[in-house]
Amino acid sequence: MSIFHPSSALSSIQWKKILLPLGVIFTILFCLAPVFWQLLTSFKTNAAISTVPNIYFPSLEQLTFQHYFSLGNQFIRYIFNSAFVSMISTLFCLMIGTPAAYALARLKLPGENLILALILLITLFPYILLFMGLLELVKFFQVGNNYLALIIPYTAINLPLTILILRSFFKQLPKDLEDSAKIDGFNTISMLLNIVLPLTLPALVTTGILTFIFAWNEFIFALTFITREDLYTIPVAVAQIGGASLLEIPYGPMAAATLAGTFPLVILVLIFQRRIVQGITAGAVKG
Repeated sequence: MSIFHPSSALSSIQWKKILLPLGVIFTILFCLAPVFWQLLTSFKTNAAISTVPNIYFPSLEQLTFQHYFSLGNQFIRYIFNSAFVSMISTLFCLMIGTPAAYALARLKLPGENLILALILLITLFPYILLFMGLLELVKFFQVGNNYLALIIPYTAINLPLTILILRSFFKQLPKDLEDSAKIDGFNTISMLLNIVLPLTLPALVTTGILTFIFAWNEFIFALTFITREDLYTIPVAVAQIGGASLLEIPYGPMAAATLAGTFPLVILVLIFQRRIVQGITAGAVKG
């Protein structure tokens, strides 16, 4: 015969109420601590940055905006380069990947499973292994120091993932909607533009954000295929920041450049956060 102790159950519930907030707070601090340190470094003076032991809470005399001013107007050009390359490659991915995903979701294609397997294999393939082949293609077509040298590889790398994500969303849509649209006189293209795509807008936003972030943060291709300073993207521009001497590491300007380059991504995610959440959680609960 078991004896139930209300006090033990109550203490268990109280521990859960304590541990859950503590776990959330620890996770948030663990994720945001590097960001906070980078933010702090971008505002500290050089003397405060080099002080040992580290200054975690600097005084007003130890804070400055000079690191941001030192970036100059040229940094705006770098932001434009990253935004242009990322936006165009994202648009190409969505324009090419959407009809391809719809065809794989709705049409009975010969060898469909083989096509999907190849797309999945390409998605899992480390893109850095394509570097030498892409370098030879860039040299052959003479598109070095050109936006196309980044837009085309970024589109090709992100296209398989775009197709897989959008195909899963198209598969979840009820086919009765499309049958009704065909009865009302819609052809395939008009039905895709006017009916199917508005229903999959969260998926398009989610896929577009993932593609945009990859293109914005990519470094190896941008460093190799672009050597003109006025065409640098944000990651390359940050890596090129130097100090007054070879022995000096400009921690302050590098931190300021990193935060200035990340800020547009933060704004983008905040604007589309509701669509992103809808896209991530869609299909998680069925029925």
